[in-house]
Amino acid sequence: MPPLPAEPAPGAQARDPLDLATVRTGGKRAVARALAYVETARGRPDLVALLDAAARSGRAHVLGLTGPPGVGKSTLTNALVQRARAAGQTVAVLAVDPSSRRTGGALLGDRARMKTDPDDRGVFVRSMAARDRLGGLSDDSIAAVVLLRAVYDLVIVETVGVGQSEADISLVADTVVLCIQPASGDSLQFMKAGVMELPDIIVVTKADMAEVARRAASEVAGALSLSGSGAHGWTVPVIRLSAATGEGLAAFEAACASHRAHLDADGRRAALRAEQEEKWVEEAIRVRFGTHGLARARRLMPGATTPFAREAEVAARLTSGQD
Repeated sequence: MPPLPAEPAPGAQARDPLDLATVRTGGKRAVARALAYVETARGRPDLVALLDAAARSGRAHVLGLTGPPGVGKSTLTNALVQRARAAGQTVAVLAVDPSSRRTGGALLGDRARMKTDPDDRGVFVRSMAARDRLGGLSDDSIAAVVLLRAVYDLVIVETVGVGQSEADISLVADTVVLCIQPASGDSLQFMKAGVMELPDIIVVTKADMAEVARRAASEVAGALSLSGSGAHGWTVPVIRLSAATGEGLAAFEAACASHRAHLDADGRRAALRAEQEEKWVEEAIRVRFGTHGLARARRLMPGATTPFAREAEVAARLTSGQD
C-alpha cells in the first residue's frame, strides 16, 4: 500500500482541479469535497469525467452489508474497520440511511454509531440519504461508491434494507452480506420476499445468544436450500457471528476472502462490474424519466462507452426529445 498523503491545510483544496489524482492524493478533505460535488453537480462534464475515471480504476473490494435496523450492522462494520486497519488496509465506509421527509438528509446518521479515530487518515466514514430509493441506494450513493473504491483498499457499504429494497446493494457490492438477527422472524420474512437469492454470505448476528442463534442459522440454511441459492458455482455460507465478542469474525473474514478469490477467477469480477454498470445507467434513467423514458432509452445507441458518460448522453437526448 502506498504511503498516505498528508492532510492539506483547511482551504488549500479550494482551487485544485477535481480529478482522480487530486482526490487520491488530497486526503480526507479532497474525498469529502468530491462526494459533496457528487451530490450537487450531477451531470456536469467534469464530474462525469471524474466518475468514469474512477469506474475504470476501481481497486477496492466492495463489501455490502444489508439487513433490518438494529441487526448489528454498525457493530460489525466497526469490527471490520479495526481489523482492516490492523492489517494495513485503508477503509471507506458509506452508510446509506432512509431520508428525512423534511430535509432529504440521512435520517439515522450512522456516523454517530461509528467508533473510528477522526485523526486516522486511513479511515473515511460518510452517511448518505437513500432519497427516493427507500432502503436502497440513490444515484448519488452509487457514484460515491464508485469514487471511494478508486481511492481506498476496502469499501464497506451499509444499508438499511426492508424487503426487496435490499436488492439495491447488489448494484455496487462485490460481496453482498445479509445480516439476520436471531428470534426476529427475519429468515421467514426474507424467504417470502425472495431476498435469499441476493446474498453471497449470510450472517446470523448476536451469536452470543447461543441456542437461539443456532436455531436461526438452521432456519436460514433451510431457506437457502429452498431458494436454490448459489450462483456461478458459489455456495452461500451461513455464519453465526458476534461482533461484540469477536466470535465468528475469523470465519466471516475467511468467507469474504474465499468469495473474493471466487470473483477473481475466470473473469467473474469484471463480468459482475460490467453488469452493474449497465444497471446503473438503466436505474438512473428510470428514476429520472420513468419506465416510458427507460423504454425510449433502450432504443438509443449512445456513442459513449463509459457508464456515467453514457448516462449523461442518453439523458441529454431524452430531454431534447431525440429518439
